[in-house]
Amino acid sequence: MAPINIIYTSIEGNTRAFIKRLSAYAEQQHTFNEVNPLINAKEISDQTVPEAEQAPFFAFVPTYLTGGNGIDSGFTEIMTNSLGEYIASNGNAKYCIGVVGSGNKNFNEQYCLTARKYSRLFHAPFLADYELRGTSRDAEHIYDVLRDQWSKVDA
Repeated sequence: MAPINIIYTSIEGNTRAFIKRLSAYAEQQHTFNEVNPLINAKEISDQTVPEAEQAPFFAFVPTYLTGGNGIDSGFTEIMTNSLGEYIASNGNAKYCIGVVGSGNKNFNEQYCLTARKYSRLFHAPFLADYELRGTSRDAEHIYDVLRDQWSKVDA
């Protein structure tokens, strides 16, 4: 099975740390059974030159917002715009097959709001979420979700 493609942005290092944990878990699972796919991850930043993706991918997006409450008084996405712009450019949105969100549950309704926005905007399912840097259990669960989704497009 081809590696699972992930694109992500990491502002404070939480998403990057989770992707490393997820990749390590994928390597472990691949060692147990080569049918289990590895992770191929690409970090997107303000310095990333948008390129045309050629294969399906999952987007991992943290939530950084300013203003409003995200429900009835709106919000403004901050710091993660480069990922959204990357997905929107060069026809990349057609390859986005799922979105995974992260954030801080203390923000209540704003938790994973950016990921839910991306899900709607790019017509890709919101697949899973984790808080801050996530846990080993989160990595196991999300890997299972991604592997199941990936098997549908990699077949």
